[in-house]
Amino acid sequence: MDYSIAKFLLRTEGPHNDIAACGLLGFKPFEVEHNATAKPTMVLRMGSNIGESAYATTKVIDTFDFDQSHATGELARYATGYRFKMESKDKVYLLVKEDSSNIVESNFGCYEEADPSLVRFGIWIMFGIIIAPLGAIAIHSSVVVKNDEGILCLGESGTGKSTHTRLWRENIEGAKLLNDDSPIIRMIDGKCIVFGSPWSGKTPCYVNKCVPVRALMRLSQAPYNKIRRLPALAAIGAVLPSCPPAFAYDNTLQDHICNTVSDIISCTPIYHLECLPDAAAAELSYSTIFNK
Repeated sequence: MDYSIAKFLLRTEGPHNDIAACGLLGFKPFEVEHNATAKPTMVLRMGSNIGESAYATTKVIDTFDFDQSHATGELARYATGYRFKMESKDKVYLLVKEDSSNIVESNFGCYEEADPSLVRFGIWIMFGIIIAPLGAIAIHSSVVVKNDEGILCLGESGTGKSTHTRLWRENIEGAKLLNDDSPIIRMIDGKCIVFGSPWSGKTPCYVNKCVPVRALMRLSQAPYNKIRRLPALAAIGAVLPSCPPAFAYDNTLQDHICNTVSDIISCTPIYHLECLPDAAAAELSYSTIFNK
């Protein structure tokens, strides 16, 4: 199966390779007709007979807890590549990628009932590793589109990103949601473009579209509404925390992320919005960003 995500071609091979049919319905809008001559950005081989012993850890990059799935995860280096492991009850899910390869071997499909949320996250991690050197980032944000331009709302979980984009949609005519958790942002021909993705958190917004980025805006809660444009150094500090956090602990991945973030802020306004969860906050950010 072939999927076009942010104009990158993800190809799945092996048993149960129709990941939409396996329960990941968010991938369905990104499915494209298979073209044997097209070169994929990432090949996900499912059902591979792989085990931990062949990919011994040389460095643990980061660990994860999946509370809802009662599972744990670990991103690590082995001698010649990256390994992502998730453990859930009596099952161990593995994804491995050699440094010089775009092929991800996975034992997904070896189990009759793989947890879709773990499969989704595992693909997200490895896809992020592969696109990082290509000037692209899966960035934690909620994206609203107005006048065919994207505004990315950044912030820690619980800050109110989804609330703010909802307020845009309720109070700014023509505003629409593109993605509510992990859109792909990338540089193409010197321009910053944001794409919908199969990863949209708790909001099922799976839109296979892209728009130029008008602005990025970091939110923080406050008893008032105030917005300001950030200078370059503060802009970097506003954007980096929304990039995949595990990548910050790997020098190679972090270098790629920093290079892309630098390119983004060189051509895109970055704002800080201190706000209440009200219509006035949406109207203030809209009028400032679009110079109304």
